[in-house]
Amino acid sequence: MFEDRTYKRTFYSAPQSVTSLVAAFLEPGLTVIVFYVAMRWSDEPMDRPALTLCLLVFALTFPGPNRFRDKLLNAAVDILSSWITLIAILWLCAYATDSRKYFEDDVLLAWVLVTPVLQWLAVWIGRAALRRHASRPENRSPAVVVGAGALGVKVANALQQNRERGTDFLGYFDDRADGRVHPDASARILGGLKDVAPHAIEHGVREIYITLPLGSQPRIVELLEQVQGTTASIYFVPDVFGISIIQGRLEDMNGVPVVGICETPFQGTNELVKRLSDVIIASVIVVMISPLLLAIAIGVKLSSPGPIIFRQRRNGLDGGEIVVYKFRTMRTQDDGPVVPQATKNDPRVTRFGAFLRRTSLDELPQFFNVLQGTMSIVGPRPHAVAHNEEYKRIIKAYMVRHKVKPGITGWAQVNGQRGETDTIEKMRVRVEYDLEYLRNWSLGLDLRIIAGTVRLLFFDRHAY
Repeated sequence: MFEDRTYKRTFYSAPQSVTSLVAAFLEPGLTVIVFYVAMRWSDEPMDRPALTLCLLVFALTFPGPNRFRDKLLNAAVDILSSWITLIAILWLCAYATDSRKYFEDDVLLAWVLVTPVLQWLAVWIGRAALRRHASRPENRSPAVVVGAGALGVKVANALQQNRERGTDFLGYFDDRADGRVHPDASARILGGLKDVAPHAIEHGVREIYITLPLGSQPRIVELLEQVQGTTASIYFVPDVFGISIIQGRLEDMNGVPVVGICETPFQGTNELVKRLSDVIIASVIVVMISPLLLAIAIGVKLSSPGPIIFRQRRNGLDGGEIVVYKFRTMRTQDDGPVVPQATKNDPRVTRFGAFLRRTSLDELPQFFNVLQGTMSIVGPRPHAVAHNEEYKRIIKAYMVRHKVKPGITGWAQVNGQRGETDTIEKMRVRVEYDLEYLRNWSLGLDLRIIAGTVRLLFFDRHAY
């Protein structure tokens, strides 16, 4: 029993960094504080509508993203796009609930203009504070990498590029001859594996990164026995760059350490936040666009014979089959084992259908899929079942994108990967964007994608 308890305490999830904790509350807190100051400046009372707005804003923006390591220009763009999206959502809610009348124009104007500026200034101050803290000699962390292969070079580059972390990369240790190590590492070899512990003691090394292949297990065990006699922190970097890691994490399963390599980001509170945001946003949008839906339905009916709604089988969450709704844009309805993709000047597309596809209005019925729970507003775009059967055999990790519900829009679409995928390379790039979305999901990223999609509706012409 004693050994089991000791083993259980050995593995645990990494604690949240102080900067991440500060960032989680920074933007939501600033947003609420600026609104409160604007209300007090105008001698407006903090009544129920004002408190309700503060709670709604905090819920929609918490946790705030950690932008302290972003470039200032990128941070400014992200802050502005997220803020515009949030204001648009709040305006839709105010319109739907007729609550705009409870707030004064001067208060709202000051809040809208000042908040993003203060958020950006907070990021600038945070970056400066981190760099100043990292520049102090007592906060520098000498680090070495054990293993001078491609993985070791990746780790060394990551250490050197992260200025705010305060790491001084010293060099590599490897038993192999110069001809067998990575060319970028050969000039900085400090010695063999037997030299790691003495060097760490002599030079005050605080961090040791082991990047040896798993086949070198006996050497790794021997190395660990040696370096545990130093005060350096020890990190093992497994060579998993050939695997698409989605939401990687370390968990304790009744005393057994389990490394998660491919998981959905929507678990626990994330799943609840995702579903609530989908239902709220989709409900508001459906109410607002109902006249447009009726007009498009009439146009589809008059444009050519056939049903108004086109139902197509797609693969949804965990690869399960779902039915996706779209306004019919073609004279034929392909949903068999072979589904030709729409191409430019496709004779199957009606004139009205071409307009709907170009403006993405044909996809508006998918908001009902969102309300049903088979789709999300943001996620990897669903492909026809026939296309999935084809691409999963030739594109690595293709089916991993089905770890989440498919979306009306996605990270790939706002990055230019929209329309016909007439080559394998185009589909491969689209899939990589989808996997990047799964790795980095946050509510803020969803809002950013929604804002980018609105822009594409007016300026993009790639779909047909």
